[in-house]
Amino acid sequence: MAKRDYYEVLGVSKNATTDEIKKAYRKLAMQYHPDRNPGNKEAEEKFKEATEAYEVLGDEEKRKRYDQFGHAGMKATDFHQYTNANDIFSMFQDIFSGFGSSAFNDDIFDIFGGGRRQTRTRRGEGTPGTDLKVKLKLTLEEIFTGTEKKIKIKRWKTCEVCNGKGSKSSSGFSTCPVCKGTGEIRQVSKSFFGQFINVSQCTNCNGEGRIVSDPCPNCGGEGRVQGESTIKVNVPAGVTDGNYIPLRGQGNAGRRGGPAGDLIVFIEEIPHELFVRDGSDVYLDLYISIPDAILGTEVEVPTLNGKVKLKIEPGIQSGKLLRMRDKGLPNLNSYGRGDQIVRVNLYIPTKINAREKELLKELAKSENFLPKGAHTKKADKTFFSKMRDAFS
Repeated sequence: MAKRDYYEVLGVSKNATTDEIKKAYRKLAMQYHPDRNPGNKEAEEKFKEATEAYEVLGDEEKRKRYDQFGHAGMKATDFHQYTNANDIFSMFQDIFSGFGSSAFNDDIFDIFGGGRRQTRTRRGEGTPGTDLKVKLKLTLEEIFTGTEKKIKIKRWKTCEVCNGKGSKSSSGFSTCPVCKGTGEIRQVSKSFFGQFINVSQCTNCNGEGRIVSDPCPNCGGEGRVQGESTIKVNVPAGVTDGNYIPLRGQGNAGRRGGPAGDLIVFIEEIPHELFVRDGSDVYLDLYISIPDAILGTEVEVPTLNGKVKLKIEPGIQSGKLLRMRDKGLPNLNSYGRGDQIVRVNLYIPTKINAREKELLKELAKSENFLPKGAHTKKADKTFFSKMRDAFS
């Protein structure tokens, strides 16, 4: 199962401040702490998920790397190993100071509330743009070194005439007549149990609380226009098929000044004509002649970083695996590289001349060229003799 976006886990926007991230994490940690949810595996997993998200977004360097490369940019060493919830509380004392594990009483819980915070449109800020998803095909060679790619996409772009405002001037807005500028619609209903208020986003102004009274002639009041853009994507070495790189703010522009969505670049690995990938290791089939297998030799084999010499020991058997250390792909989430595993195969010619045939017939008479157990008649006789003795 793919990991959720860390911003989504904490319920904060992608431009959230450090304080907002800290408050969101403390709220979720209070809600899903195992002491408040004994035996609840789902709550425990959410608690761990929120902690993992905060470890990244609460650290400036890790957050910058995550914003650029997503989960693919995280290393195993970026995360601490915890044995229980109290370890987490001791790790983040600045967040939970005064709120030890014993502090999970109803009063404290009521202060921070429950449930995830929903990201909503703020009044007067426009509507956020949507995310875009694209596939980026890469060769193994590009994955080996890391690469920079340029991709063309069609997306909503900020209108340059009105700078994304949607109106000719800053005064070209009026209060939404439906919600009276609140951006919300409240419906009150009464029942035997009392009065209930249902709050929903105003559909007339999309929660902005205002409407365009003097729309921009270029974008028609949207604050954005459709266009084509060339985006630069920096791909780290060692990515694998299915990894994705989120480019923050490179998706569709928001309506009337709303924040832009993200561009999610999914990695698609192109099958290689020589190599087969297995994690950070790569496999290569090498074919050698029968004389080379018997006598031994030194051959040049291709790698993702050019050709290197490989020693073949005398008497090597077909199917033997030879490991070439550190000739594989870089480890994305840790240090070092994988290996290249070379599988030795014997090349058997399908056409030989008369001279070669005579030589092979001569060699076939030698005991050294007969595999063990090749004397079929003798082996059969011994076998049946043993069977006869066993049942006599």
